Amino acid sequence: MEGGVTKPDKTEFTECWRTSWKKPYIMRLALSAGIGGLLFGYDTGVISGALLYIRDDFKSVDKHTWLQETIVSMAVAGAIVGAGLGGLISDKYGRRISILLADILFFIGAIVMAASVAPWMIILGRIFVGLGVGMASMTSPLYISEASPARIRGALVSTNGLLITGGQFLSYLINLAFTKAPGTWRWMLGVAGVPALIQFVLMLSLPESPRFLYRQDKVKEARAILEKIYPANEVEEEMKALQSSIEAEKADDKSLGNDLYSKLKNIWGNDVVRRGLYAGITVQVAQQFVGINTVMYYSPTIVQLAGFASNKTALALSLITSGLNAVGSIVSMAFVDRFGRRRLMIISMFGIIICLVALSVLFHEASDHAPPVRSFESLHFGRNNTCSSFLQASEPTNWNCMSCLKASSDCAFCANGDSKYHPGACLAITDGIKGMCRGERRIWYTKGCPSKFGFLAVLLLGMYIISYSPGMGTVPWIVNSEIYPLRYRGIGGGIAAVSNWVSNLIVSETFLTLTEALGSAGTFLLFAGFSTIGLIAIYFVVPETKGLQFEEVEKMLEKGFKPRLCCNSKDDDDDDDD
Repeated sequence: MEGGVTKPDKTEFTECWRTSWKKPYIMRLALSAGIGGLLFGYDTGVISGALLYIRDDFKSVDKHTWLQETIVSMAVAGAIVGAGLGGLISDKYGRRISILLADILFFIGAIVMAASVAPWMIILGRIFVGLGVGMASMTSPLYISEASPARIRGALVSTNGLLITGGQFLSYLINLAFTKAPGTWRWMLGVAGVPALIQFVLMLSLPESPRFLYRQDKVKEARAILEKIYPANEVEEEMKALQSSIEAEKADDKSLGNDLYSKLKNIWGNDVVRRGLYAGITVQVAQQFVGINTVMYYSPTIVQLAGFASNKTALALSLITSGLNAVGSIVSMAFVDRFGRRRLMIISMFGIIICLVALSVLFHEASDHAPPVRSFESLHFGRNNTCSSFLQASEPTNWNCMSCLKASSDCAFCANGDSKYHPGACLAITDGIKGMCRGERRIWYTKGCPSKFGFLAVLLLGMYIISYSPGMGTVPWIVNSEIYPLRYRGIGGGIAAVSNWVSNLIVSETFLTLTEALGSAGTFLLFAGFSTIGLIAIYFVVPETKGLQFEEVEKMLEKGFKPRLCCNSKDDDDDDDD
């Protein structure tokens, strides 16, 4: 809300617990709205494990990389539309209505996916889920932000980030729990309908945000909510601040225009909003181009690329990275209001770049040291069962496991029976040949190769998550809940969320193709380059909003922002000119 402390250094994580203990209604609002974040995390994380079993059930999916990418990324495509709609609906009909609508879309999508009889049905369900994810990504942090005192706003909005990562962790647990159940991936995808129903029921008993209520001339209702959020001696001050803000908003509405084109044109001409959008869009695009959702969507596949062939093993190891993501969100809650948004993001980006470069080097070494392919091993299963690309190769003696897998989508590597690191066979992919390979107690590889570097790759993935989660994982959403003037927050946050999901779509739709074209090493190095560009952009265009009232943020943007090392104090900003 508009009130709170004016000195940002007074804002501490412990204040969140003290305030929530005195006013538990604050936490009830935050956690109920935050279930949208849980659904967001679950539906973006669950597909990584479900995809392994969808590939087993639908051979067309297993053979076509583009179909795998489409199943994953259609939720992102739906989220692009959902994020834009979320901003418009939340401004016109309210934050609560937008969250309820997202729950309905989540539920429909979960049922459609669980009942799918063909890949196109899974894709349709993913689009419905994506619409809900996009709306939740925009509306849940906005609702929490507007129902929170300024001094603990960052920590409470971080609960949404915690629930997102918690949802991703839960999705891996659910994936692991259903690996032996009949229907495997159907249960994995269908379970998402349960929390959607829970949130729908909870939100029916909660009010709109005080700001939206006041905007609709429901002053008594707004005061009633503020009385549950603030101490009695602060309520009147908050009402005055809210009145002043809404009056200014209504005055500006006349100049904005009614249609979307007019609004976009006018807000871009507003220096404060445009600078806010520079910052908001920058952090959202940077969040995606560090490659995080390649890990979230394809984590088990990446683990397989690192040399772990078993679906169950890949899921279990992926659970580690997801758990670290959730832990990182708790760290963010503890430090975001103490050390600031800008500093956390910059430190986070340095860690991300180091880990991505290390992963690139590691995968390059793993590829160079992949087990060789030998003709006598391959012909052991019969000439007709050997991969045709290997038989036709001009220099088959130079082939290793990686050469076999890259040669054709119809080739697989059957590891040596004595040791998976010894020379193995390059075979054609059929269920019968796969059974022959495993019948000799050999391991069947289709994604990655046996590697002594495998656990080190998982360790680096964990370090990457630890670097990402406390900073770039949660802070961009906090920044976008604070950076825009109240009257532009819905549409500004919607534009930034759309930029996030467009970037997400580009990354998720191209990751498997990039790994085929550049290799795993080249792909991670490419993301390291993108991350470096993101770090530079954040340094130059993103100001610090720690502990500031919304009006103070607006005044800071009116002057313009010039970067200082790591973070800007309020006093530094006061010295800056446009």
